[in-house]
Amino acid sequence: MEEGELLIAGVGNLGCSWAKAAHKRVSEWTDLTLIDADEKSMEGVRNANCLLLGDHPSEVGCAGMPELAESRMRTLQPIASHFLERAELVLLLTGLGGGSGSGASIEFARQAVQSGCLVLTVAAMPFGAQAERQKIAEKALSRLTKVSHVCVELSLDRMAWQARERGVDWHQGSAWVEELCEGLMRTLANVGLINLDLMDLRAIVSKSGASTLLVAEGHCDDADDLFQRARSSPLAAMSVGGATGCLLQIEGGSNMTLKHVEAVADAFTAGLSNDAQVIIGARVSPDLEQRMRVVAVVSGLPRGESDGLV
Repeated sequence: MEEGELLIAGVGNLGCSWAKAAHKRVSEWTDLTLIDADEKSMEGVRNANCLLLGDHPSEVGCAGMPELAESRMRTLQPIASHFLERAELVLLLTGLGGGSGSGASIEFARQAVQSGCLVLTVAAMPFGAQAERQKIAEKALSRLTKVSHVCVELSLDRMAWQARERGVDWHQGSAWVEELCEGLMRTLANVGLINLDLMDLRAIVSKSGASTLLVAEGHCDDADDLFQRARSSPLAAMSVGGATGCLLQIEGGSNMTLKHVEAVADAFTAGLSNDAQVIIGARVSPDLEQRMRVVAVVSGLPRGESDGLV
């Protein structure tokens, strides 16, 4: 990409695990940064920017001390600036409620924005039964939202509930995160039938109000099912009604037609504000055959509203 590099960054054990898995899908277009990963998360990592908040990789890192993690990340700014100055978009993945994610992710996002990067954050909230971690996470989420262009709250409770419905371990729900990363990076790194770029993304995320990300894959002839799949993602429940901005990337097999694109666009934008700015991109991926993949960035949402989904 001529404008700058695309960077996937993980903070803390969970964030680093997700970032590493997502990067494998798009390694030809993106760089990878891992911050305070444990030894397991570092296994098999090649050509990544790895920053430690202590002297050695540790299972506990900064434990339940967000302030310490934030302070240590601040001291690493001279090192981080070397790769952030080359980046134009940072997709930040982290889990809140502990030390590294709740502290270092905030400082890293601040440094990225300061370097001129567009920062999209996916932040996993702890399970509801973890009361103390919830308190730490809620405070961190509020701060992380202020230093990110888009900060999306991912519900581990919701991810675990969906995993139980499928009879699999909840960790396997991370495939959703990987699909989201892949869809966004493909959108920005490849030329499609209708091309999108970072200027389009910047225009959408500049809208005032809350933002969210949607991703779904389904049959090309059922646009409504695609939208419902996107709404049932493990993100925290949020209504997209009244949104004033939407960037929509639609990817389909060689049989995808403009009629398919139109149907999906209608399904995803039906509830938006009448004067919403909608930017649509589309590209063909032969490997999808009769299926379509949709990634949407929705912005300008009324804050604090929920659609009541589980």
